Amino acid sequence: MSAPPRVGVGSAFGSCGELLQGVTVESDRDFLVTLPIARGAVAVFEPHPHRHTVSVVPAHKTKSGTLARALLARSTVLRGGVLTLLGDLPEGKGLASSTADLVATARAVADAEGREIGAAEIETELRRIEPSDGVMYPGAVAFYHRDVRLLAMLGALPPLTIVTGDEGGRVDTIAFNRCRPAFTAAAKREYSALLAELTAAVARGDVTAIGAVATRSAELSTALRSRPHLDATIGAARTLGAAGVVVAHSGTTTGILLDEADPALPAKITAAQHVCADFATAVTVHRTWRPAPPDWTVPPRFAAEVANR
Repeated sequence: MSAPPRVGVGSAFGSCGELLQGVTVESDRDFLVTLPIARGAVAVFEPHPHRHTVSVVPAHKTKSGTLARALLARSTVLRGGVLTLLGDLPEGKGLASSTADLVATARAVADAEGREIGAAEIETELRRIEPSDGVMYPGAVAFYHRDVRLLAMLGALPPLTIVTGDEGGRVDTIAFNRCRPAFTAAAKREYSALLAELTAAVARGDVTAIGAVATRSAELSTALRSRPHLDATIGAARTLGAAGVVVAHSGTTTGILLDEADPALPAKITAAQHVCADFATAVTVHRTWRPAPPDWTVPPRFAAEVANR
């Protein structure tokens, strides 16, 4: 028997660009690897027993409204209500703000129904709306963002600080993903090799190797989107002893990766802020999100779901 409707709350973390984004050589499918950060979105759903509509605050979060209405159309306990979205992820910058809103929305509506919603069910819902990041899964994941399907769970990242610079403007992720670039066979082989390297690096907690893959992915991204400041930023990051450079492949953010175990971390954060200030309209410091219950809890059916993909 379902629990009576209640105010539902859901949350989701963002991703500071992507550690890697490319195409697999095996299946010719576009993928990305998330870089979870300790910032994100919170959704609150307040059910109303006599309403059959959904109001969204702020009103421009139309995709979250679409998702909430779809979930309510199949609900046996909810009719309508008010969906309020909160968070600290800027939009159009490549920090997974849109996906974080949607994941938080799904969790809030499910919470109002008195149930949990699994990552695979959220995938299915988001697949009907737009290409998405893999922030419905805990830790860093490789994700088929155009197909909205999990490729692989890489696991928890070592503690990192990311000093980011925003080059200004906004990128429409949906418009960006409408055009699929052509990749050479050599590029596909390199992307697959980089994914294998990154998977192994995350498993052993190798910050240097993680940074090297992220930097190479940033360099390769310039074939799709001009980044005039990137070479200088990579050079400066190497000079100050950073682990590497990460970019939002479909956003306006470039970040310098720093190892939080580095005893010189405070000085390097300051130095990285100066580097980013040379090209950025805004400079921000992020830290990686560390998975913990309940987010790290994997549904018992998860292994079978992944095996059948």
